Amino acid sequence: MKATIMTDTTHGLPRLSQLWSRLDKAILAILLIPVLLLIFDPDQTVPTLKFAGGAIAHTGIFIIFAVLAVGYLKATGAENMLAKAFEGPQLRMIVLASMAGGLSPFCSCEVIPFIAALLAVGAPLSAVMAFWLSSPLMDPAMFAITAGTLGTGFAVAKTVSAVGMGLMGGTITMMLARSALFENPLKQQTKTSCCSSSCGSDDPFSGQTVWKFWPHADRREVFRDTVIENAFFLGKWLLLAYMLEALMLHYVPAELIATVVGGEGLRPIVLGALVGAPAYLNGYAAVPLVDSLLQQGMNNGAAMSFVLAGGVSCIPAAVAVWALVKPRVFAAYLGIAFIGSVLAGLAWNLVAG
Repeated sequence: MKATIMTDTTHGLPRLSQLWSRLDKAILAILLIPVLLLIFDPDQTVPTLKFAGGAIAHTGIFIIFAVLAVGYLKATGAENMLAKAFEGPQLRMIVLASMAGGLSPFCSCEVIPFIAALLAVGAPLSAVMAFWLSSPLMDPAMFAITAGTLGTGFAVAKTVSAVGMGLMGGTITMMLARSALFENPLKQQTKTSCCSSSCGSDDPFSGQTVWKFWPHADRREVFRDTVIENAFFLGKWLLLAYMLEALMLHYVPAELIATVVGGEGLRPIVLGALVGAPAYLNGYAAVPLVDSLLQQGMNNGAAMSFVLAGGVSCIPAAVAVWALVKPRVFAAYLGIAFIGSVLAGLAWNLVAG
């Protein structure tokens, strides 16, 4: 009998572990927040849900535009053009890779197979570094959500900062290419999971670009699936973020935010970059959170350094880099991201006042 119980328990633990790994943590959090509010602060339950629902409705047009734009880019195969950024002279590659990363419609981990192949055949690490740094920071969907919540000026500034960070990282890597820091950068490749539900195949860059995709059944299917997957992905993360924003506005004193990341000078911008990584959910969820932080007194430059440093160092983006390169290269990636985020925060502080 004891042996049977022990066997059942042993088999049960892996099942629980598998079940937990399959659970959508964002959906789980969305369901848990109202339950916890009903238990500990019932009066705040309805206001929190109304705030989140109203915010989703307000940004609905931007969500629709974002998912349709990403669906079109996927269905046409426009991502094939990204490969052209890694051809030609090294400096030209860095510039194009920075721009491609800052404007590409997919997450950094989605292009791991492509990046791995480029590194394996000898593509310069400088261009890859430029792409890696700029890729998780901005894409068409994120631009639409950012512009709708934080303003077009902030969205444009973040896009420019993403490209600029890629340029800085690529140039530094090129200059130090023969140093011990970047020598023999690759490690054994490992498979990682994607950071969104819109990941493509292991070879997402094969095939032709077809701008009029609708006559082709397979491309219509890609468009449909991409729109549905990204609508669900954006919807759940933004709903969670708006619920967290409502809780933050209600429970976190504005004076505390203003004390920590408010005021003038370098300190709040550096703090914004430092807290960006642990406080970051993802690029979409961070937007409404930053909006609430700004309302509570966050420094403009700190807001910019927060979204940049958090975007590069968040788990999906960081794992994409960690999966392919040695720890010293990974450390350089994080260091460049931190410095670039602080510099961008200082620049935005001057522009935004």
